[in-house]
Amino acid sequence: MADKKKAKPKDTKKANGAAKPNNAAKAKKSDGPMPLFYKAPIPLDGKEHKDLGLQDGFGLGFTREVNAVPINMIEMPQICHFYPIGFSPDESATPVAILGLRDNENLYLRDDDKWEEDTYIPAYIRRYPFIFSEIADKDQLSLCIDLNKDVVEADGEQRFFDNEGKPTQLAQNALEFCKSYHAAAQQTVQFGQALAKSGILVERQAEINIGDGKRINFAGFRIIDEKKLAELDEKTFLEWRKKGWLPFLYAHLFSGAQWQKLTRLLNKKTQK
Repeated sequence: MADKKKAKPKDTKKANGAAKPNNAAKAKKSDGPMPLFYKAPIPLDGKEHKDLGLQDGFGLGFTREVNAVPINMIEMPQICHFYPIGFSPDESATPVAILGLRDNENLYLRDDDKWEEDTYIPAYIRRYPFIFSEIADKDQLSLCIDLNKDVVEADGEQRFFDNEGKPTQLAQNALEFCKSYHAAAQQTVQFGQALAKSGILVERQAEINIGDGKRINFAGFRIIDEKKLAELDEKTFLEWRKKGWLPFLYAHLFSGAQWQKLTRLLNKKTQK
């Protein structure tokens, strides 16, 4: 399944607990790292994968050992009500939702592999196990599925193709979701790079008190320095306002209140 749209995304990496997203996997084997969560994404084919489908209720257990996930700019007004938002420390300045305070720990995932109730789930997580791939030498993207035995099964009820090899509603919905995600991710790349270039991002280290005199230091991400934002030159500020970016800057600043929620979730977990 393909969508004719040219794209040249970067590879995904993890740095100090924060994840750098890409928006597409490579159709051919690459020496670079796989996108976060993905192990073996392959393009879906109506003939070759006619019997494949999603396992029923595979859950969100694949996020258990991740403490940050990439988010798109347009999600930030929702994300800020549930998660602290940081930016990756590299030149891309990718926005990420902070999910945990310790390495390899997602505080929003319950023991039953379900998310915290009444909590927005980032689109990067909801997209899995689907992803777009860039097809070499072609100006198009192909819908891929992560060939993970814990997610995909043969002869299941949630098939990707019908008996005639045509995409099912599940596959069509996945294609549309990935198209929307990819477009939003491209906008987010421009947003993050502009923030990094502006110089308003600063390294941040959060010191969290978890009770009994114990503290956790969480680092490896950046935040917007409010003083530097206030001193931003008028030309850049007006340009960002024209692009509609200001609400996303403020959403990041508002998200700082969610560090307290992370502390509560960690205390709840350590008291079990």
